[in-house]
Amino acid sequence: MLNIASLLIGAVALIFAVIAFLPLLGWANWLIIPLAIIGAVVGMLSSSNSGRNLNLFVILIGVVRLMLGGGII
Repeated sequence: MLNIASLLIGAVALIFAVIAFLPLLGWANWLIIPLAIIGAVVGMLSSSNSGRNLNLFVILIGVVRLMLGGGII
């Protein structure tokens, strides 16, 4: 059950992360990364790894996007 919750949180964060790749929306990653961290913590509490891995991937995407935009753009 926790893995499903983690997957749902990760899916929502991934959708927002894809939208945040548009120019001038990079600031949204400051909101997406904490959401994905919460999903990763929920995923760590479950017996399966798929939810945790999805959220770690979303965190990686968000951090790379922030680095490309200089933290804001």
